[in-house]
Amino acid sequence: MNKLIKNINKASIFTNVISNIIIIVMIFALYVACVPTNFTAVFKPIYRVDTQDNSVAIMINVYEGAEQVEEMMAIMERYSATCTFFVGGIWASKNPQTLKKMAERAEIGNHGYLHRDHAKLNEKQNRDEILLCEKQVEELTGIKTNLFAPPSGSIGDTMLKVCENLDYKVIMWSKDTIDWRDKDYQLILKRATSDVKSGDMILMHPTEQTVKALPLILDCYKNKKLKTVTVSELLYGDKAY
Repeated sequence: MNKLIKNINKASIFTNVISNIIIIVMIFALYVACVPTNFTAVFKPIYRVDTQDNSVAIMINVYEGAEQVEEMMAIMERYSATCTFFVGGIWASKNPQTLKKMAERAEIGNHGYLHRDHAKLNEKQNRDEILLCEKQVEELTGIKTNLFAPPSGSIGDTMLKVCENLDYKVIMWSKDTIDWRDKDYQLILKRATSDVKSGDMILMHPTEQTVKALPLILDCYKNKKLKTVTVSELLYGDKAY
């Protein structure tokens, strides 16, 4: 009888141990599933904003075309419109007066210093590109940038990690005019306005054909009762995705 009781006790202890191990494994599995293992799980680029206030953001990436930038600003002023210029640091250093005018009339974002492929850069290279541009813009305008548009839309985990650590939002787009490639103002107009809706971010560049299309684009937005705001204004208070 004593031997039977001992066997039962051993079996009970063994069962309890196994049960506890299973519980621990299950808790650990749940923890792993819930805790992000990399930055991209919680920190993602923003392509558009979920908003119903009839706002869109024009974003203009600038590494060339100072004359076209001036023309675009004049058009924006005529239409009481605004935008966000994402400037390259090397361009800013060569066009300080134009940059200062841009900062007075629109929002300035960071587009890296030398238009490099950020998905292929290591952590230090990513930081250097962003911070060199940030420093250049701040020295010339007094503005510290906090929005980053990666050149060519090239995104990598290391870049996202660096941007999160530097407290930058990574900005992409929902509509791309591809104006740098296709020198056709009607095609640019179509890409900027087709099925456009509140929360869209429309990517442009300072080209001659974009300048030609811009008044038509702004007329279209006006007819659709869409107002242009800066990227930061579009993001504020809304859920970006």
